[in-house]
Amino acid sequence: MTRAVLFDTETTGLDPLNGDRVIEVAAIELHNDLPTGKVFHTLIDPEREIPSDASRIHGITSADVAGKPKFAAIAADLLAFFGDAPLVAHNAAFDFGFLDAEFGRIGRPALDPARMIDTLALAKTRFPGMPNNLDALCRRFEIDLTARTTHNALLDCKLLADVYVELTGGRQRGFDLNADSAALALVEYRHDATRTPRRMAVNAAEAEAHAAFVAAIKAPVWQR
Repeated sequence: MTRAVLFDTETTGLDPLNGDRVIEVAAIELHNDLPTGKVFHTLIDPEREIPSDASRIHGITSADVAGKPKFAAIAADLLAFFGDAPLVAHNAAFDFGFLDAEFGRIGRPALDPARMIDTLALAKTRFPGMPNNLDALCRRFEIDLTARTTHNALLDCKLLADVYVELTGGRQRGFDLNADSAALALVEYRHDATRTPRRMAVNAAEAEAHAAFVAAIKAPVWQR
């Protein structure tokens, strides 16, 4: 099966070059674009205050990350979870940029940009000119948003996993190949011997038109 990892970060701000840091990382393992249930998630001490403007977006305060591990302490486990799989994120350049800055601070190489799969780019291709943030995509695909009151990284990953499946056409909602035999029996065709077959009347013009249509078919299978 094809493995990928879908991930999200929450940060103290918008620009790692201005000293903003990662405060939360969440990642979900996918096989053939579907979640396996394996998850990586941690809050991180950013070694600086979290501005109130940022806290209003993701709901994480400086008190929430007090005593949490610093990025250097979780980097090896995060990279092990990533493995060599493609990395899926929404507006992926943002998350890659922040993680690369964190890796750079501890002397580790940046992530390979060739591994990046950006669901925002996929959404813009499919829905050009339309809102394509995570909330808008969830509403468009009828994915339940009631639990999303802030930008929690783990919840965002779970929602994005559903969005990604829809964007890639990996699953049809409600289509279950494992339906039990009793359910399948409900749709099984049964011949009703009590019914009287009814012949469909075809006039001469319809018969001629059908014959002409069939004659135009090149190498029909019934003549092989």
